[in-house]
This record gives sequence, C-alpha cells and structure tokens, in this order.
Amino acid sequence: MAALSKHINHTCYELGHTWNPSCVESTLQVTAGALEAAFKIYAPLYVIAAILRKRKKDYYLKRLLPEILQSTSFLTANGGLYIAFFCILRRILGRFYSWSSGFGAALPASYIAILLERKSRRGLLTIYMANLATETIFRMGVTRGLISPVRHGEVLLFCLTASLYMFFFRCKDGLQGFTFSALKFIVGKEEIPTHSFLAEHTYPKGPEGGAVEREEPGSLSTSSRPSIRSSVAALTRRLLEFVCKHGPRHRCCKHYGDNCITYCVKGFVRMFSVGYLIQCCLRVPSTFRQVFTRPSRLLSLLYNKENFQLGAFLGSFVSIYKGTSCFLRWVRNLDDELHALVAGFLAGISMFFYKSTTISMYLFSKLVETVYFKGIEAGRFPYFPQADTLIYTVSTAICFQAAVMEVQNLRPSYWKFLLRLTKGRFALMNRKLLDVFGTEASREFGDFVPKLDPKYITTLPFDVDVHLG
Repeated sequence: MAALSKHINHTCYELGHTWNPSCVESTLQVTAGALEAAFKIYAPLYVIAAILRKRKKDYYLKRLLPEILQSTSFLTANGGLYIAFFCILRRILGRFYSWSSGFGAALPASYIAILLERKSRRGLLTIYMANLATETIFRMGVTRGLISPVRHGEVLLFCLTASLYMFFFRCKDGLQGFTFSALKFIVGKEEIPTHSFLAEHTYPKGPEGGAVEREEPGSLSTSSRPSIRSSVAALTRRLLEFVCKHGPRHRCCKHYGDNCITYCVKGFVRMFSVGYLIQCCLRVPSTFRQVFTRPSRLLSLLYNKENFQLGAFLGSFVSIYKGTSCFLRWVRNLDDELHALVAGFLAGISMFFYKSTTISMYLFSKLVETVYFKGIEAGRFPYFPQADTLIYTVSTAICFQAAVMEVQNLRPSYWKFLLRLTKGRFALMNRKLLDVFGTEASREFGDFVPKLDPKYITTLPFDVDVHLG
C-alpha cells in the first residue's frame, strides 16, 4: 500500500503535456494529431479490405465512409481522452500517484473509446490488446524477478497451441469461420475432418501395409535415352518423377492425386512460396521509396533473410504436419482426429525458423477465446455480455501504464504506434520525475528534460516532493 500511496506534487504541465501549459489546448492538439493518424490508418485498411472482399458498388457509396469514420473516431477518442483524463485526475487528486498517470487516465478513456467502435471489430481489438497486455505483464514480472523466462518458451507455447488448434480443426464442428478457412488454406482440404469425405470417396484397396500401386504410363527404365542417362540432372529429375508416380500412399490418406512423399513436398513448396511473398510484400513500402535512388535495395527486398525465415516457418509447419499425419495413418492403419494432437505439436517446432512471441501469444489468446465460447455453448461457462469491452479497457490501461512508467517492458511496435498516434508527444513526458517510483521510467530516454516555461512551474523540475502514506 505504501507503494500505491507514494505520490509527486507536480502539475500535469510539468509532468505530462510539457509542450503546452494549457490542458485544453494540449488535449485538442493530441486529438487533432490522433484524428489525422487514425484516418491515415483506417482509410487504406478499409479500402483494401473492401477490394479483397469484392464489395459491391452500393457498399462504397453508402457504408465505406461511415465505417472509416467510426473506427477513426474510436482511435481518436482513445488518444485524445487519455490526455484529458490525465489532467482531470490531477485536478481531482491534487497530485500524481504511480497508477494515476497511466492506468488511471487510460481506463475511462479506453472504455469510452471502445463503445464508439463497431461491434464487429471489438472482439479482434480485445484479443489483440489482451495479448499485448499479457506480454507486458510477463515482461514486468521478469524485470522484477518474479518470473523466470523459459528458454524457447514462445516455441513451446506455439507447439501446444498448434496441437489444440489442429485437433479442433480435425473434429466435427471444432472450428468455424475465418479460423477454419485459414487452416484449410494452410494445411489443405485433404486434412479436413474425415466425415466430410466418407460419403464422397471410396478408399482404394491396396496390398498389405496399405500402399496403393497405380498404373502409370511410362517407366524409369523404358523411356530414357542413353544421352539423358549420362546426365546427373536428368537422372535426378527422372528419379523424382518415378517417386511421385509410384511412391506409397496409405489407403486412409485422402490426397488421391499424390503419394505421401509428394504430398509433403508439395505442401512445403506451396507454403514456403506464400511465406516468402508475404514477407516481400510487407517490405515493399519501406523499400519502394529508396529503390529509385538506390537500385541495389531491390535485391535486398528479394534476398532478405526474413523472407526465407517466414517461408521456412510456414513450409516446414505444413510438411511436418502432413508427414506426421501420414506416418501415423501408416502405423495405426486408421485416420483419427487424435493424430492431429501429435502432428500439430511436432509441426510447432517449425517456429525455430521464425521465432515470434507476438504470433505465439496472439494464437494462444485466440485459442482461449475459442475454448471459452465452446464452453458457453456446452453450458459450462457463463456468458458475460460486456466481457470484450471490459477486457479491452483493462488491457489498454495496462499497456498505457507501461508506456508511462516502464516503456522498456512494452512491445516496441506498440510504442511506435503510440508515438505515431500522438505525433511523438508521448515521448515528451518528464519521466525523470517518475523515477522516484522505482520503475526506471526514464531509462529509455537518456538525459531528456523538457523545456518548461518558468511562468507555469510551481516546483523545480527535479525537486520531487515524495510522501509516503
């Protein structure tokens, strides 16, 4: 309680809006900057989404602009109301506490802001912020020595998450909507639950062990010319063709056009290409501006290490999952949903190619949401109508608390987002004054001290009056 009651007797100008002594003008400036930044974020986002979803002309004429403005108002309110409540709390309490400048001001601001957003987007925002807040709390715990990080913890978490996701994917009515479609795209329709195919296909009979031999025109020994046999490249190509045509496939496998080896190899090549192209597209905006002055930047776009890492991650995930699934079908001589638990866990090892705490935490958060809603459907969990609103509010307040008191424990991408939203003003806080709370608030800001107008200073910038309650 002593830590919570510790406070500093400085004004909101001396601590917060150091660029302008007026609370009203500072709030309006932050709001205007947030409005511009939010519109620049949401306008292209909604336009691209409308194009990809092949919206009709009526949507562009009647719904596009209102939806952009509604989401823009949400983000604008989140930024503008924060600084407003920052000043209001200072007036009400008469001083700043360790919780009031971050968590306390962001709590009402984020609650009002999320109510302005479209209901269809609140769930996604809640998942993202809950994921971010959980990661932030974990980092805070590590910094304070309360939590010991697990080596390769993000990989282990991804393995467990992938295992359950793939199990739900294989179960009847286990996953629905976008999640099901995404996994269907990644691993292929051949791995869709067995009951969906029983009525459509009849498994061909094969010899003992389950392998199916198929008659194919041509063979390795009859269609080769002496000149081709002498070429190593030609022999390799013919060998691969032979394996693809005559390789083994278990009778329970649904990949009818390919044997198990080809099935896994094609899965790797396909998703490696997808991952490579995704990473290239993400790098295009930053590279395009420099490509005309420095043409060599084009090569860095195509041969960047991260491109291959994401490709290897997605490609190996799919090939390991498919390979393990086929192996288990051969060993157990049946196709079982439980295979997905093992195959999904082993496929999660692919994250060693592209380690990402963000991906692991986000997918885990989505998994928790999926399990929770399944529990509601089964009548085992209670349903809270405003749960998404409250979770978003608390999660955002936690992240703002970190942004004020210990930005070193906040995800760097979110900190950059806050700087963009506030036109860099979030970095102008006088965090030297907050060091008294013991969170090293100014650690990432060096010797920065804002230039304050002496006419509006009530105490010396570094004369911090600390009281213990």
